[in-house]
Amino acid sequence: MATKPIGFTVDIGDLQALDELVAQFGGDRDAFLHEAIRRMRHDLFAERMCDLQEDIRSDLRGRVVDRDEVAEVLRLADDA
Repeated sequence: MATKPIGFTVDIGDLQALDELVAQFGGDRDAFLHEAIRRMRHDLFAERMCDLQEDIRSDLRGRVVDRDEVAEVLRLADDA
């Protein structure tokens, strides 16, 4: 995997918390940052999925859709 060094600043007051998190989750700052990025991307994806579910529930207005209806909609979309 290609890497590129980058620089950023951390508030002095956050250094202790950063070091504690690094020790708990990463071992070193590079590994910690990699893990933090992975987890935050996962959380963002999960949030998007929850928003999508909420939108669908709103669109359905309480109507329950069974598997056969879903399969039919997918089949029609595939044929289009």
